[in-house]
Amino acid sequence: MAAKHSCRVRTSRWRVDTGDLVLHDVLEVKREDTETGNAGVTRRGDQEQQLHSGGDWQRYTKMRGLTGAVTAVLVAQTWAAPPVQYPLVQHLSEGSTTGQQYEVEKKRPLHGRFLQITDFHPDRFYQIYSSTDSDSACHRGHGPAGIYGAETSECDSPIALVNKTMEWVAKEFKDKIDFVIWTGDSARHDNDDALPRTASQVLGLNTFMVQKMAEVFGKHNNDGDEDRNPNNDFIIPIVPNLGNNDILPHNILSKGPNRWTREYSSLWRQFIPESQAHSFQQGGWYYVEVIPHRLAVFSLNTLYFFESNAAADGCSVRSEPGYQQMEWLRIQLQFMRDRGMKAILIGHVPPVRQEAKTSWDETCWQKYTLWTRQFRDVIVSSHYGHFNYDHFMLQDFKELKKDTKKGRMKAAEARAQDDSDEVSPLVKTDYFIQLRDQWSSLPSPPTKSKSSDFLDTLFGKKKKAKKEFRRAEKKYIKKIGGPYAERFSASFVSASVVPNLFPTMRVFEYNTTGLDTLNTMAAIPAPAPFEYDTSDVEIERKKKHKKKKYKFVVPDGPDEDAGPGPAYLMQPLSLIRYTQYFANLTFINNDFSNHTDEDAVEAEKWHEGKHKGKKPRHEPDPRAFGYEEFYDTRDDDVYRLEDLTMGNLLDLARRIGDFVPEEDIDASAEPKLDVRDDDEAEGEDEGDDELDNDSEESSSGGKKHKKHKKKKGKHGKKHKKKKHDHEKENEAWYTFIHRAYVATMEREEIEEEFGR
Repeated sequence: MAAKHSCRVRTSRWRVDTGDLVLHDVLEVKREDTETGNAGVTRRGDQEQQLHSGGDWQRYTKMRGLTGAVTAVLVAQTWAAPPVQYPLVQHLSEGSTTGQQYEVEKKRPLHGRFLQITDFHPDRFYQIYSSTDSDSACHRGHGPAGIYGAETSECDSPIALVNKTMEWVAKEFKDKIDFVIWTGDSARHDNDDALPRTASQVLGLNTFMVQKMAEVFGKHNNDGDEDRNPNNDFIIPIVPNLGNNDILPHNILSKGPNRWTREYSSLWRQFIPESQAHSFQQGGWYYVEVIPHRLAVFSLNTLYFFESNAAADGCSVRSEPGYQQMEWLRIQLQFMRDRGMKAILIGHVPPVRQEAKTSWDETCWQKYTLWTRQFRDVIVSSHYGHFNYDHFMLQDFKELKKDTKKGRMKAAEARAQDDSDEVSPLVKTDYFIQLRDQWSSLPSPPTKSKSSDFLDTLFGKKKKAKKEFRRAEKKYIKKIGGPYAERFSASFVSASVVPNLFPTMRVFEYNTTGLDTLNTMAAIPAPAPFEYDTSDVEIERKKKHKKKKYKFVVPDGPDEDAGPGPAYLMQPLSLIRYTQYFANLTFINNDFSNHTDEDAVEAEKWHEGKHKGKKPRHEPDPRAFGYEEFYDTRDDDVYRLEDLTMGNLLDLARRIGDFVPEEDIDASAEPKLDVRDDDEAEGEDEGDDELDNDSEESSSGGKKHKKHKKKKGKHGKKHKKKKHDHEKENEAWYTFIHRAYVATMEREEIEEEFGR
């Protein structure tokens, strides 16, 4: 029988009936769990974990516009207006400007950390010890579904997992982070024909998740029905994002304003600034100045970029919402640049672009990549969810088409619609292998071995070798877009709370050098004006010509004296590291004496999980719930990332791409040369231009990485390497996969499946 829950709160204007869940408000909640016996007001622990400090940080002296302070907050002018949420504050006094109220509040100290949490997928129909097969989906039958979830299965999250996760966040991070990015999918999947989703269920579960955020980060100031200033309900900014399962039917979102943008505009009124309400209702996108005058988080509606959204058609035609979102983003990022601010981009569906799996329409990927190139002095980082697998990807500016860089683009090509929300294990295996093969073609820096140096000295050629080395080094720097690798941008993809693997979350640490010294009373201005196209999409689609090239405005690039941005050179707001946390549900659920599972995951659409066919205990006997540190990108023997700037990420991607197949370990391999011949290096570099010049378009007119070949050594010579050298090279790849699958695969399984 499904767990029964009830919620009782002070006010009633938030009442949403979801069956087992009756949600009233986002303030003070009493929860009773009749299944597990847990009852009472959710408590927030006093003990908090000290995260690793960042060590010595490099200061960047060319930064401009660092003259604002973090002391002003924007609030709603009227009772019905959506609130504006700004951090670091406790109320002192009031003022007004540009038609909006402002509160001048005591500054809350910056911690230099923020939390990303994604893909909760709460499911009120989840039943303990139900079947994990596709016909049951943990809703009925008898099987291994544990009290806190059925790890490695396709079942969604029990309410108990959501409650315990948020209690743990409250205990560990409530007073240790500056803001939260919450990247979508806060409703269950539509995975049970016997229990089809309804709009009230989808909205009810999202209301439930807003409530959980309020329990952890709410101020609990007892405003009740008289709350005319809802922006002061949270101690830090929470920036939510729309997921493909937060709407009905899933994946399909038409041009706004529509029911869903209006519903979430109301539901998220604590999170969306008043000045952004119109923007959100138009298309579900907005931004929040999480550090006023210094850092804004842009919440993008990736459903309009999503290939699986049959109601949208790319980013090339003016009437399409994808086009309008890109135009809005261009104008607002320029506004950030003019104000001396930086930006973080977040979304739900990541810009996956491989032959095995592509998530975005190509026209949207082209514009997004162009935007990240042109605004590389503004953008700090990009963060996504949806994919469930922990990894990162690079956008290579060399793959921008000539037409894209000239502000011309054909209409999106017709494509087969895939309304499936899941990707088979076989496709994911191919996806990661293709990503590795793509990285195997990344430029490599020249090196000089000790034996080479000895021979140069012996034969009196040391001076010439040094000259050749400097020439090769210069060519390498040109290939990667300069000394700060400005040929690339990066996107981080976090794994999920829903236990398709193990539940996870991550905490990023960023550079706060100089931020606490600022002190200004300046009000936060309204966004830059943007006029929305209101033409009918269907009429425009009929008029579209496949061969016609539609024009758009190419964003301005950085000023010549701007210097590298925070994604490329360590400076204030640059990312230093992230720490990944996971909950080992096999251990916590404590349902099986043998925690190993030798059954390989079958290449099928639905996964029953590692415990399929097993019989659990008669009664739940879980261990204490908690997340544990999985890895830290800085304090790590394999990743060894001093920080998360592009040069370090590029080096990690290259090391992952240096994989040698297991069958070749005892055979000959193809090592990189110490110093390549000038002719060979020139041949590889042929056609390369400076970053702001046009580069060649791929012959296919689109993706360039269907096939990737390892670079060969001088004259194609092969040299044998010792086995342990290959194993050392392969460690980065195997570790990357181990972390992508959140420790749910044994090393032997990884080598068998990914060792080719």
